[in-house]
Amino acid sequence: MFESPTPSIAEFHAALGIPAGYAASRGLRAMPEPPFWVETGLDREGRPIWLACEASRAFGRLGDAARQDGIPIVVISAYRSVAHQARLIRRQLERGAPLDTILTRIAPPGYSEHHTGRALDLSSTDESEPLTEAFEGTVLFDWLNHSASRFGFHLSYPRNNRHGFIYEPWHWAYASDT
Repeated sequence: MFESPTPSIAEFHAALGIPAGYAASRGLRAMPEPPFWVETGLDREGRPIWLACEASRAFGRLGDAARQDGIPIVVISAYRSVAHQARLIRRQLERGAPLDTILTRIAPPGYSEHHTGRALDLSSTDESEPLTEAFEGTVLFDWLNHSASRFGFHLSYPRNNRHGFIYEPWHWAYASDT
């Protein structure tokens, strides 16, 4: 069976109504997918967590250290394809959310750190509503602020970040140069 090729980033953007040059205007850089991923356990919903190899090893060390300190840690989301990122935006558009608002909460396809296999959305087991600012009040957030950098992870989107994304205390990414 013949399958059509994956649309380009520009085609995804055009289909979603994201203007050409939008990413550059926000200072976003393209986020390439890793050459291969490692399955790194299961997320909160029981789906495989896929991470780039280095990020997987570092997250394993981070998770071990958190557990040793008695800190619960749950993965909500990790690697996401460009097509999945487009589906997230499309769903919000179908619900009537304005594109400008969506793009403060969801990176445009091709520009999400999740594409790299180095980003994780994290939660603790006691959160009733993950992926909200309430995460900053958890023991896990406090622990990450004090410990994540030892494992190469950083908070990607602090308050008033330069890319115009909302504050995401749950979103942590691995940087191999740390």
